[in-house]
Amino acid sequence: MKNKKPKNVFKEGAISSGFIATSIANHQSKTGIGAHNIFLGQVRADKIEGKTVAAIEYTAYEEMANQKFHEIREAAFDKFDLNCMHIYHSLGKVKTGEICLFVFVSSPRRKEVFLAIEFIVEEIKANVPVFGKEIFEDKSHQWKVNS
Repeated sequence: MKNKKPKNVFKEGAISSGFIATSIANHQSKTGIGAHNIFLGQVRADKIEGKTVAAIEYTAYEEMANQKFHEIREAAFDKFDLNCMHIYHSLGKVKTGEICLFVFVSSPRRKEVFLAIEFIVEEIKANVPVFGKEIFEDKSHQWKVNS
């Protein structure tokens, strides 16, 4: 299932529940799959120095980020027995409660999908040049630090 050319993983704004549901439904005909796992990253209403986050505005070095996503994808296919993998990340403003990261993996076996999701998400957080500006309810903002 390796894809030799990096694909664009970015979606403008929040990732909708309809998009996620359609992605899942599109895999029902793939009968070699025995397990799926999904990671959904959601924007939290963190409280920082007395202010509440209302949204995060995501930016990226898109070409470099897509290359890093591609490298993570290839590494995951090499490391785990996966049939399929999809990664989508938001660009632009995403409000609290909305989805900003969608990772979906499929495998013949359940153990692989659990291991793969953790690997992929940790690699994304550590190595992909995507940046988030936290926008507070009072309209002030600051750059987000991943934790």
